[in-house]
Amino acid sequence: MSGPLLTDEDRAVVAAQLGRQPRAIRAVAHRCPCGNPDVIETSPQLADGTPFPTLYYLTCPRANSAIGGLEASGLMRQMTERLRTEPELAAAYRAAHESYLARREQIGHVERIAGISAGGMPNRVKCLHVLVAHCLAAGPGVNPLGDEALALLPPWWSAGPCVPRPPRSAPLGHVNRPESRA
Repeated sequence: MSGPLLTDEDRAVVAAQLGRQPRAIRAVAHRCPCGNPDVIETSPQLADGTPFPTLYYLTCPRANSAIGGLEASGLMRQMTERLRTEPELAAAYRAAHESYLARREQIGHVERIAGISAGGMPNRVKCLHVLVAHCLAAGPGVNPLGDEALALLPPWWSAGPCVPRPPRSAPLGHVNRPESRA
C-alpha cells in the first residue's frame, strides 16, 4: 500500500467521533454504511516514538457503546473459555493474531511491540472493540471472534451519521483498506 489517502474531512470526522485529535492515524480502514470512517488504521509508533500496538482503532461512538454492552454481558469471558475448549476456534484466532501482526509489520517494525497484537490475541479476549475493528478492516473470516461480536451488534448506523461530515473542501478519495482487502 503506497501513501494512504486520508482527507481533511475524514480527519475532522474522526476527531469529532473521538472528542480529540487522533494519534498516529494512517488511513480509513473501514467506512460505516453512513459514509463516515468507523475504523482507522494507525501507525505502530506515535510521533514521539511511543509504541502503539493498536493497528485498527474503532472510532464510531455508537459502535463503541454497543460493544461496551457486549463486554459488560460477560461475552469476553465466554469467548476466552471457548478458546480453551475449541481447538479449531483457537487456531483461527491465532491466525487472526498472525494476520494482525503481519499487517502492522508491513507498515513498520517496532521492536518493543514485536509479537504483541491487541485485544488479548492470541490466547484470550480482553477487548471486543479491537476484535470488531479488525473484523471490519480485514473483512469477514479473518477474525472469528470479531465476526461473532459484529454479528451481535445492532445496526449502529441506522439513525444516521454519529457525527456530521464537515463541508467538503476537496473531493473525497476512495476508502483505504489493508492490502488484504484491496
